[in-house]
Amino acid sequence: MKKGIILASLMAMMTLTSANAQVYLDPQAPIESRVKDALSRMTIHEKIKVLHAQSKFTSTGVPRLGIRQLNMDDGPHGVREELEWNTWNPARWTNDYCVAFPSLTCLAATWNRDLSAIYGNAISEEFAYRGKDLLLGPGVNIQRTPLNGRAFEYMGEDPYLAGEMAVPYIVAAQKNGVGCCLKHYVLNDQETDRFAVNVNVSERALREIYLYPFEQAVKRAHVWSIMGSYNLWQNVHCCHNDALINGILKKEWGWDGALVSDWGGTTNTQEAVFGGLDIEMGTFTDGKLRESEFGYDDYYLAKPFEQLINEGKVPMSVLDDKVARVLRLMFRTGMNPQKVIGSMCSEAHYDACRQIGEEGIVMLKNEKDILPLSSSIYNKVLVVGENATRSLTQGGGSSELKTLKDVSPLEAISSQLSTLNSQLSTDYAQGYMSGRAMYDRVDRVDPAKQAELKAEALEKAKTADLIIFIGGLNKNHRQDCENGDRESYDLSFGQNELISELAKIQKNIIVVTFGGNPYAMPWINEVKAVLHCWYLGSEAGNALVNVLTGKVNPSGKLPVTIAQNYEDYPYVKFGTEAYPGVNKQVYYKEDIFVGYRGFERNKTKALFPFGFGLSYTTFKYGKPTVTLSGDDIVVETTITNTGSVAGREVAQVYVSAPKNKQIEKPVKELKAFGKTRSLKPGESETLRMTLKKANLSSWDEATHQWLLDSGTYTFQVGASSADIRDKVTLKL
Repeated sequence: MKKGIILASLMAMMTLTSANAQVYLDPQAPIESRVKDALSRMTIHEKIKVLHAQSKFTSTGVPRLGIRQLNMDDGPHGVREELEWNTWNPARWTNDYCVAFPSLTCLAATWNRDLSAIYGNAISEEFAYRGKDLLLGPGVNIQRTPLNGRAFEYMGEDPYLAGEMAVPYIVAAQKNGVGCCLKHYVLNDQETDRFAVNVNVSERALREIYLYPFEQAVKRAHVWSIMGSYNLWQNVHCCHNDALINGILKKEWGWDGALVSDWGGTTNTQEAVFGGLDIEMGTFTDGKLRESEFGYDDYYLAKPFEQLINEGKVPMSVLDDKVARVLRLMFRTGMNPQKVIGSMCSEAHYDACRQIGEEGIVMLKNEKDILPLSSSIYNKVLVVGENATRSLTQGGGSSELKTLKDVSPLEAISSQLSTLNSQLSTDYAQGYMSGRAMYDRVDRVDPAKQAELKAEALEKAKTADLIIFIGGLNKNHRQDCENGDRESYDLSFGQNELISELAKIQKNIIVVTFGGNPYAMPWINEVKAVLHCWYLGSEAGNALVNVLTGKVNPSGKLPVTIAQNYEDYPYVKFGTEAYPGVNKQVYYKEDIFVGYRGFERNKTKALFPFGFGLSYTTFKYGKPTVTLSGDDIVVETTITNTGSVAGREVAQVYVSAPKNKQIEKPVKELKAFGKTRSLKPGESETLRMTLKKANLSSWDEATHQWLLDSGTYTFQVGASSADIRDKVTLKL
């Protein structure tokens, strides 16, 4: 009898202990068990609190339960400097310097998945060291227009390339316990009227072009968080668009992450509650007077939502689903015992920065092999252009960075060229000024000063035997900058005229441009060489000079099409309705024919086609083969270095589908690519490029599903979209 009582007591104690076990704090427990346990312990008010901001870049945890707040910060090219808790003012810390990594357009131009993983690992280590849980990036919006002020944050015009380059970045970052917040979901393809413009786009274009890279990040990289965009689709804001978020993202794709609003992107409680938003950030809290009248508890997902729950007007399941997603994000990041300690400004990070920059630089022209620079030909080099000295890590909006050190092009040219030739001297002339209007609405440029700078450059050019012009775009408002698009396809600040006049004085002129967008080159036939560098980050100068001198053989390829004239871009012929829109409505009338797809459909010759990039060596492509293995299609080709120096080549596979009477197919579409290792002269490598058979499907608007046409597909292998070396067919 006594033994039975003792046993019963022990069983009761075990049951009690089990009920009170803090599974949510057990790092060894499965995440879903932790989420379920934490959710069961939270009050309604605590649940509401985790769904909205408590400062500029944090959302609330559950202090009573020991659940940490979420610490977020802007990327995607580096961890942003610390701001004051409740304003946009810098906190003025002395330990928040970072490495500025190259822009994502530069990463895309490498066409190197391994470098994407290196990028994600390095940048996440800096976020981790700064105590950040969520990296706001990368961005995969499509570069539909060359005027998009924020295109430098994205990965070009092709959805396949953007998806392929985003996935390794995300996987590597999240392996370190730092979540990525993929942005901006979706159709945020212009900055003009970004808060209010409604995007009208066909269902097919939405699926095949604009959603595709997001789908890859969800299904292959399992991205933990996604940021909604400011714009509207079907006249509903994308930050709480039920069809986009609940319908496609969460139900159809089976995504289990947390949807975060862009800062200020939430517009009403009803849509925020039922439209799929999980974390509301930045609503009206702008650090000004209004903030004192509208606090964090007044957010749409704060007191108004709590009131609806308490009144029984919203099912508890809606609240619990949102909270579960936020808890899942917390346990994957800040409460993840495997999260790395990280490091800041390490040599490994600068090495990664430089390597990405070197491989992302695209050589567009090299007449008479003026590049690489010889150590003996030139004695007096004149560097002209503001971007030779200007910091391009500052400005641009939310991606602005506070760097520990930046190596400018002028600094690197002056130090490294002199080591090649002790007799060589380097001079500098600014040539033009931009006004440095990073946040002003007007570039404040004194015409007299501009004329003076130009005259100085032209005078110095008379005694130079080589000119390196370093210009392009910058991070000013209405250049490459958030919340404003470019006003012209031309280079600003009189650069076109300056380049032409310099070329008349000295024929040996190399043009180096920075920027995230294509631009007009009316002087292209007047200069010997052109390098486009995107934004190269902290190691900009070293990366550039290593390519100029041939220490590194350029292997970058364009992730965009550079048109001869602005009017050549596919959307332009449809007028202002197609861009920037009329009455807050923009119509994607070019449909799926974005970028090179449209150029080929319209039979318009590009100045430099998508996928183009020169090398200091030459490559021969062998006869390609294509085989079908289950759901995989494998294209193989052998690349041989037929030149005199070592180099890497990007082989691109474009697929032409069989004719379809119901829908128009592109002439060809990028469906696979591979990059060789550095091949020595005479050396070969066989690239094996795999794609899924399903990736050849088109979206059928009648049945709302992907359909694969039967017939013969042509696989074209080449060095760019316009340089096809050979092709092979496969019947499916």
